[in-house]
Amino acid sequence: MGEQIFMADEEVLDCAIEAVKAASVVIRRDFRLPLRVRAESAHDIKLETDVEAQAAIEKVILDYFPGAQIVGEESEGNRVKDDDGVGVKWIVDPLDGTVNFSYRIPHFCVSVAAQVSRRVVCGVIYDPIRDELFTARLGKGAYLNGERIRVSERGDLSEAAISIGFARRVETISHTLKLYEYYGLRVKKLRAMGAAALDLAYVAAGRLDAYMEQEVSWWDVAAGILLVQEAGGRVEWIERANGKIQILADSGHLDFRYR
Repeated sequence: MGEQIFMADEEVLDCAIEAVKAASVVIRRDFRLPLRVRAESAHDIKLETDVEAQAAIEKVILDYFPGAQIVGEESEGNRVKDDDGVGVKWIVDPLDGTVNFSYRIPHFCVSVAAQVSRRVVCGVIYDPIRDELFTARLGKGAYLNGERIRVSERGDLSEAAISIGFARRVETISHTLKLYEYYGLRVKKLRAMGAAALDLAYVAAGRLDAYMEQEVSWWDVAAGILLVQEAGGRVEWIERANGKIQILADSGHLDFRYR
């Protein structure tokens, strides 16, 4: 099964594109409607839109590949495990940037990735508001609406625009504030965009020079990691004890000394 993905990657890509477009129908419908809140915490919110968007994604994937394993933010038992012999896994974030969505900030996306043995082989990120479709296949490059994209060539930190995401725990927020202080004195602009997958897509497209965050989930970044790598950038990440990912993605042309 691990090798079949390379022979069928066109079909896998077609499936991922259809899946993000199906989710986006739900998201666009709900964007101007009253929120249907499932749960809310100090730094996060869960909506019925997330659940319905994931259901739309799952339907498309299962129509293409009956019995496929799908792991995502709204999945039951949603921890991404090491390879268990099932072959292809689909890693899904049906609405990355839910807080932005809930505040009517038009900056959010759908992210779908296919992976084999924890290696992402296909990644698709779709911004339904701007109609921007970012796609990548392992060894085939990264694209925005069908046009090849590359990371920024800026090599001076003082000219860089970087995004630093805020996690939810007190410890990670405190460390992130230190990162803001450090890089705020050194780069052109800092951003906190609120959608990790789009941050990675923007690094791949050369809009941002780097993105870093102390704790994100695998479904937030799986597709974006491949996009950055296929666009010529570099990505470093480690898995924390709590299953979250600490990540740094950049163009490869800048010197990052403090994380």
